[in-house]
Amino acid sequence: MNEAIAKLLSPRSVAVIGASADPKKTTGRPVAYLQKHGFAGRIMPVNPKVERIGELPCYPDIASLPEVPDVAVVLLGAERAHLAVKELSQRGCAAAIVLASGYTETGEEGARRQQQLVEAAGAMRILGPNTIGLVNLTDNIVLSPSGALEMDEFQAGGIGVVSQSGGILGSLLSRAAARGIGLSKLISTSNEVDLELADFIDHLADDPATKVIALYVETVRDPAKFRAACLKAARMGKPVVAFKIGRSEAGAKAAVSHTGAMAGADSMYDALFRQVGVIRAQSFSDLLDIPAALCTGRKLRGARVAILTSTGGAGTLVSDDLGVAGFDTPAPDEATADALRALQTGSEAVLDRNPIDVTLAGLRPDLLRGAINALLASPSYDALVIIVGSSSLAMPELLAGAIQECLPNSDKPVMAYVSPHAPEVGALLTRRGVPAFTAAESCTAAMAGMLRVQRFVAPAQDDAALPLIEAGDLPTGSLDEAQAKQLFARFGVPCAAERVVASPAEAEAAARELGGRVVLKILSSQITHKSDVGGVAVGLGADTIGERIGRMAAEVKARTGVHPQRFLVQEMVSGGTELILGMHRDALGTAILLGMGGVTAELFKDTTMRLLAQDAQGLKPLSRAEALSMAQDLKTWPLLDGFRGRPKADVEALVGAIVAFSRMAAQLGERLVEAEINPVFVLPQGQGVRAADGVVVLA
Repeated sequence: MNEAIAKLLSPRSVAVIGASADPKKTTGRPVAYLQKHGFAGRIMPVNPKVERIGELPCYPDIASLPEVPDVAVVLLGAERAHLAVKELSQRGCAAAIVLASGYTETGEEGARRQQQLVEAAGAMRILGPNTIGLVNLTDNIVLSPSGALEMDEFQAGGIGVVSQSGGILGSLLSRAAARGIGLSKLISTSNEVDLELADFIDHLADDPATKVIALYVETVRDPAKFRAACLKAARMGKPVVAFKIGRSEAGAKAAVSHTGAMAGADSMYDALFRQVGVIRAQSFSDLLDIPAALCTGRKLRGARVAILTSTGGAGTLVSDDLGVAGFDTPAPDEATADALRALQTGSEAVLDRNPIDVTLAGLRPDLLRGAINALLASPSYDALVIIVGSSSLAMPELLAGAIQECLPNSDKPVMAYVSPHAPEVGALLTRRGVPAFTAAESCTAAMAGMLRVQRFVAPAQDDAALPLIEAGDLPTGSLDEAQAKQLFARFGVPCAAERVVASPAEAEAAARELGGRVVLKILSSQITHKSDVGGVAVGLGADTIGERIGRMAAEVKARTGVHPQRFLVQEMVSGGTELILGMHRDALGTAILLGMGGVTAELFKDTTMRLLAQDAQGLKPLSRAEALSMAQDLKTWPLLDGFRGRPKADVEALVGAIVAFSRMAAQLGERLVEAEINPVFVLPQGQGVRAADGVVVLA
């Protein structure tokens, strides 16, 4: 555990530089909030114009402080903050929180100021700048001027929050308090001149008070560090939930302008999160809903959900939304139905379907307890959603108590959907260990998050270095198709048999040598999409290919102005599934892409990606397990797995090709500007794969 971060989150002494005696001012709030919320350590305000702030002596400058503070809150503007930071560093302060804005988010001059801040800090750690600070609810330590701290009480709990937006920290703090959701630590990292998301994920993974980590992400500055921290959290049993803004072009621009950092493509974040076990919150409300469910520590081992209701309409809402997301709501098995019938006789109970309508459950705690226990004990269900209807509002304490009493009998997830507008009832249930939601979609998001956590397996750590493939003779620029496939083959990707020809006679000889029907293509590094300009012909034989070369050359020249001099005669591969295999690089890193291939690749957009991991030695190729999971992600996967009697494809060979392609991308690194195989034919089991076309651009 980093000692400076530990002091930052749990200081014994705090200096507040630029503190005001007026608690209504932003600069007066940190001292006031530290006192209000019960900070037990020493508070040392610094302001040359004020002798006392309340009962606290105020010091004229940093040099006058009676001891070296563990942490300093710097309230000065950007033009002076670095001076205070330098003095604090020279005195040996562990960390400083710099609230001022006016740094990289404002442009070139701001970037200069930010670098000045880095140099001034020396070995001292910095949170910010442009931050709202942090709140440690576990230990009653608030180092922030956020107006949300005007509230008198907050629910301490197991959710740690790291946000790159200061305002969002206050929003989550107040929303969680209103809903009875307990938080442990809240940290606003903002511009991240020093300490960043990954540092606090790593720290919270070791924090005994934190069970779940929630992130508000604008950008990931160090993907390798982020990956390592998230995998550490996963291995420590601490799920990470992230809400990533910037899914739209406008959102991405707003994120960049806020922190002055580059952002990667949204699909790249999807890939990164998937690989390291981060659950992506699809809405802002999910950022509390999913952690609230995960914080219970209950295990969702399958997708079968029982819905217990005393109001039919609300139960149907939940059932429908769960069904859309792939969850199953089966009717009770016979033994469970018998147990439920024994609790409530008469025509009111509807026990042969799901939602399970037990009409009087909201008014009879004994009936509710019995029904909950029967459903939790049932082998037919993996989780339970209890619908809290209007009839339950008459006795909310009894209702919450009845549900709470059943929780020790099972580790299956139990959550509540509160149908009427009754926020106090939802907060009561959440505080009692039953996460309560006011939207059916929230129940589904929470269930889906719990299932993702249960199914995620952290990749095995493999430090074995692969031998390098000889690549010192490669040219620069765009390769033609033959050169591209020679490169693929060098790294172990099987390619279709082919011959390079320059005349009709050579083409006829090549067709006879390859046997059967062949494909004729122009060979040019200038034209990527050959079929769009008449540069591909299929099903030719030795008797027709010579004449077709002449017509193809004329057609391509008419369309592009390029007169092809060389051609490719290639074996005609058939009977396989066409996929696309490529690489993509942006600010977040290098990713391998797999998807439905051929001419429909851009139409169907059935793709998945995995980012290559990076360490001190460089990029790492994908493992076979990662490559297989990519294939299984595709909507096209059933075609590879024997859909409706179709022969199973050679998935082992496909996995090998993906790994080989990723090895090429890893070894060549920045030299590989672009690479794509489209299509790669995956043949029936035992027949392998063939790269049938390829694009490579080298730097």
